[in-house]
Formats: sequence, C-alpha cells, structure tokens
Amino acid sequence: MNDHFNNIEVAFRYRSDKELKMSKMLFSIIDSSVITKMGIAFTRTSIALGLPLNAIFKKTLFRQFCGGTTLGEAGTTAGKLRQYKVHSILDYGVEGKETEAEFEKTTNNLMDAAAYAASNKIPFISMKVTGIARFSLLEKVHQKIPLSTIEEQEWELIKTRMDAICSKAATLGVMVLIDAEETWIQDAVNIITDDMMLKYNQSKPIVFNTFQLYCSGTLAFLQQSHEEAKAKGYILGAKLVRGAYMEKEQARAYKNNYPDPIQKDKLSTDKDFDAAVRYCLENISEIGLFIGTHNETSCSLAVASMQALNIPADHPHIFFSQLYGMSDHISFNLANSGYNVAKYLPYGPVQDVIPYLLRRAEENSSIAGQSNRELALIKRELTRRSLVHSNA
Repeated sequence: MNDHFNNIEVAFRYRSDKELKMSKMLFSIIDSSVITKMGIAFTRTSIALGLPLNAIFKKTLFRQFCGGTTLGEAGTTAGKLRQYKVHSILDYGVEGKETEAEFEKTTNNLMDAAAYAASNKIPFISMKVTGIARFSLLEKVHQKIPLSTIEEQEWELIKTRMDAICSKAATLGVMVLIDAEETWIQDAVNIITDDMMLKYNQSKPIVFNTFQLYCSGTLAFLQQSHEEAKAKGYILGAKLVRGAYMEKEQARAYKNNYPDPIQKDKLSTDKDFDAAVRYCLENISEIGLFIGTHNETSCSLAVASMQALNIPADHPHIFFSQLYGMSDHISFNLANSGYNVAKYLPYGPVQDVIPYLLRRAEENSSIAGQSNRELALIKRELTRRSLVHSNA
C-alpha cells in the first residue's frame, strides 16, 4: 500500500467495531463475483415480482454505502465524517424516472438539498440530468435531431429546472456536481452544464461537469473546455473520474456498429486520468478540480504534483473524493494531512436507491482487487483493535 494511505487507525476510527464487522461480512460476500452476480440477479427478480427487500438492504448494503433515507439522516452521517475533517456530497440517489411529476419532485429535492447543505457546512450536492429530463429527449438533443414544438418547450423546461437548482446553490455558496451520463446523451448534458458554468462560475467554481477519462477523447475535450471557459470568462468546474458505463458503452457500440468510445486498455485510461489531473493543477487558478478516484497511485501523483507546483494542500479549488463506504484509507489519511476531501453520500428511500447499491456491488466485484483490498484493510484494523483491547 502507498505510504500516504498506510495508517489504518486513521482510516477507520469513525467506524465502531460492530460496523467494521458488518463491513467485513459484506466485502467477504462481494469479493466472490459468482455470489455477487447471483445475489444481483435474485434482487432484480425479486424487485420485478414486488417482493419486500427493504429491511434486508437497509441493514446491509444501504448502511455501508448510503448516508440515510432522508436529508436529516444524511446530515447526521455528514456531521460524523466532518469530525474527522472529511466533507460530504449530498447525492439524492433516485434515478431512472420518466414523468414530469417525478422530475419536479427531484428538482425540489435538489433545491432542498442545497439549502440543507448550506446550513450544515456541506460543500457539495450532486445530480444527474437524467433525474430531471427524459433520456430519449436528451438523446435527440445529443444527436442534433430537430425537436418538435412540444419537445422544444420540454427542453426549455429542463433548462429552467437546472437553472433553479444551480441558482439556489450559487446563492448559498454550495457547489453542484453534474454527473456524467452515457456517451450517446452526453453532449446534451454538456450543453446545459456549460450554460450553467458560464452563468454561475464567474468568480469561483460552483458548477462542475464530469469528464470520464476511460473515453478516448476526454483529455482533449477537457483541454478544449478549459479554452472555451477562458474565452468566455468563467472558471471551468472539472470533476475527473475514470468512468461508470464501460460494459454498456462497449455493448452498444458493437450492436450499432460504431467505434468503441472506450480506451483500448486500462493503462491508457490511467495515463489520461493522471495527465488530466496534472493539466488542471497547472491551470488551477482557472479551474475547479474535483479528483474522483479510488486509485492510490493517482492520488499520490496528484499530491506530488501539488507539492511540486507549490499548491497548498487546502487550496479551495481542489477536492479529492471517494464513495462513502469505500477507500476510507485514502479519504481519511488525505484529510488528516490537510487536503480537502469529500465523500459521496447517497440518500433516499431504500427502494429507490437499490439501483445505486447494485451498481456498487457490481463495481466492487468487477474491479480487480477492489473488494479484496477493502476486506484486507478491514481485517487488519479489526486485528489491530483486538490487540489493543487485549493489551489494555
């Protein structure tokens, strides 16, 4: 393990023995890809059949990866993290809705989240444009297909919702992270996000677009976005991630016979991610940088670059981030060394957050060594605590 992140006592001091033992059990299960796939298949079938799973999920995956079912519960979790200098991102984890009533509800929830964040010292909220807009309409905008009069009105309504959220956040000094979407709707997301950055990122970064570096053209697009921001006089908000839709992207490209947008290998993704971080750091006065990664090497390289460029650890334009319930050895050790760190903190009704939880389980089982690494760290900390208690 990288020396920056070797202090497991710091990493897990916010977790009780009971919580750590539950985490150990969960990651032991997730570490088996076969068991995980069977569990996910069973869950999806059960949901389709209407079987009640909320109680099971709330005591297991939900407790590990989510902040709570309500804003208040998420706020309590955020307060616990803040005791250890780790900030939070309120992430209303409801997705995949398709009606105007649901879009309005999500908009109102996000505005409430911004107000709650401001009054509880939480720096970020996160949102998906697909939470306030129909996927098929975003697809038409991405493809530059002419919209009907009714669709034009719908598109304007989406912009109005987005502006209401970002306006409230900007007024309150809360930053807004706009999640990436599938590549075949991403241009629509970029259009609306660029408009918000132009309007609200005049003096400091408020709105952040997400750049998925596992796509082969993203590094160039980041540089192009920076040039556009400079030309138009606003600060670029850049949330850098590796990416979240690889299998879906590759399957669609194959099915529809167009070039695979994903990098040829992981090494290319890693290289571009680290280059993107370095590029942003070299232009940090003009860019708000959000480094979203569970990769120890990338975090270490970012720290080294900051030190080489004489950028202070607590520079207000720079945040590191990991998901709640994962990579605590990175998050808490960085925060303990004075760097700005924020945990993604999903919240919402259990049944609505289940799709998010299933993705976390799939991610941990599919990323080589991810769940095994988490499990090994938890076991080490439990052993350390056992020795401390026995010697007390």
